[in-house]
Amino acid sequence: MSERDLHTDRAHGARIYDYILGGKDNYAMDRAVAEASLEVWPALRVHMRANRTFMHRVGRYLAAECGIRQFLDIGTGIPTQPNLHEVVQAIEPASRVVYADNDPIVLAHARALMRSTPEGATTYINADMRDPSGILGAPELAETLDLSEPVALLVIAMVHFIEDDDEALRVVREVVDALPSGSYFAASIATGDFAPEPLARVQAQYRAHGETLTFRTKAQAERFFDGLELVEPGVVQIHKWHPDPNELRTIDDADIALYGGIARKP
Repeated sequence: MSERDLHTDRAHGARIYDYILGGKDNYAMDRAVAEASLEVWPALRVHMRANRTFMHRVGRYLAAECGIRQFLDIGTGIPTQPNLHEVVQAIEPASRVVYADNDPIVLAHARALMRSTPEGATTYINADMRDPSGILGAPELAETLDLSEPVALLVIAMVHFIEDDDEALRVVREVVDALPSGSYFAASIATGDFAPEPLARVQAQYRAHGETLTFRTKAQAERFFDGLELVEPGVVQIHKWHPDPNELRTIDDADIALYGGIARKP
C-alpha cells in the first residue's frame, strides 16, 4: 500500500490519536498536528487516554450488565490493545464484533490484529460513517451480526469529524433505526465546554492541516440520544461515566473534552 493510498499528505484523526497514545502508525503530518495541539493543550494526552478507558468501561458494562453479545463499532481507529472484542470476549467468548472505518492504514492493521476467540467472531468493514447504508448493507455485517437480536452500537469520539449537526445526527439515527428493540447506543462526543480557549487553538491546528474538529455543547450531545432510554448517570464527561475511582481522582474536569453516555432503544 503506497503513501498516496494512505493519504499521508494530510492529517487523519485516527493517526493523530495513535501518535498521542504512543503508537507508531502515523506520518509526519499527523505528528505535526499532534505536537502543535499538545503544545497549546498539554492535557490532550490525558483526554485521549480517558476516551480509551471510557470505551473499555462501556464494553464491559454492555457485555456484563446488559447481556449484549453483538457489537458494531463505527470508527474503530487504529487497533490499540485491548480492543473492543478483547474486552467483551473476556466476559463472553461468543461475542461477535463488527468494526467499521475508512482509513486504509486501519484496514491494513485490523485484518492482522483483530483476531477473535474461536467461539466468537470479529470482522472489519471498510466504510465511511457518513454512509450508514454502506455499513448496514455490507455482507460482512450480515455474516457476523443478527439484526433481529439486540446489538450495541458504539460511536466513540467520531461525530466531531462531521461538522454539520444535522448530518451527524442523521448518520447516527439511521444506524440506530436499523437496530431492534433492546439494542444500545454508546457514544463520546467532543465538547469545548470545559477548556474553550486552548481547545479553540487545537481546533485551529486540526483544521489548518485538513482535518475537521467540531465541538458540541451538552445539549447538542444529548440530542444524539433522543428517543432512547439513557443509562444513569446520563450524558456526562467521560471520566464520570461509571468511573474508575483511581482515574477519577487523578483527572481534572478541564482536561476532558468529551461527553459520553449509553442509551437503550425501547
